[in-house]
Amino acid sequence: MIDTKRIRAVSIDLDDTLWPIWPTIERAEAGLQAWLATHAPNTATLHKSAETRQAIRTQLNQDRPDLQHDFSALRRESIRMALIRSEEDPALAEGAFEAFFAARQQVELYDDALAALEYLSSRYPLVALSNGNADVHRIGIGRFFRASVASRETGFAKPDARMFQAAADAADVTCAAMLHVGDDSALDVMGALDAGVQAVWVNRERKPWTHEQPPQLEVADLAELCALLQEVRS
Repeated sequence: MIDTKRIRAVSIDLDDTLWPIWPTIERAEAGLQAWLATHAPNTATLHKSAETRQAIRTQLNQDRPDLQHDFSALRRESIRMALIRSEEDPALAEGAFEAFFAARQQVELYDDALAALEYLSSRYPLVALSNGNADVHRIGIGRFFRASVASRETGFAKPDARMFQAAADAADVTCAAMLHVGDDSALDVMGALDAGVQAVWVNRERKPWTHEQPPQLEVADLAELCALLQEVRS
């Protein structure tokens, strides 16, 4: 069980913890495709092919390992490569990326997410901790967070212990005083535990636990987490 007496701040994952990621990405891909159809039709035709998109991503992974922790840079560069392959202006990549990125911020929060953010942020400094490129301010939930730590800014990604240390630093606490909340058993939970951070596994899909060391707590959703925290505190 969580040692609530140690908690001085909480970090929380974003994608698949506060909202489902794949519907969000599908909307963003559709927004990008619509923008390309208007401004770069040859690229739009090329970009329709999932095989071509994967080939570009594979080449990028080989040619630009320095971008692996920056999803925004990877996406922008993949669009630029598609424009070049289609013999259209690569300078259009910025506008195309912004169309994708704007749609990327149009998330649909899980039903329990908003109330959980209200509860957690009213009791602890709250830090967003993500390997992705969601922007809590553009999404409209920035008011709940003391800080936002993303791999594109740090240069490394969860489960690297330095990500959790960066979150602790942003909240001005030690890792031992942090509680991390996330859905990914390896990136979020094991990463946190290896960094000396207490961890809560948000297991919405009731997946089996496959690691040797368990989290301090497993919950079905954020409402269960808040109810348990409130019970312990009272």
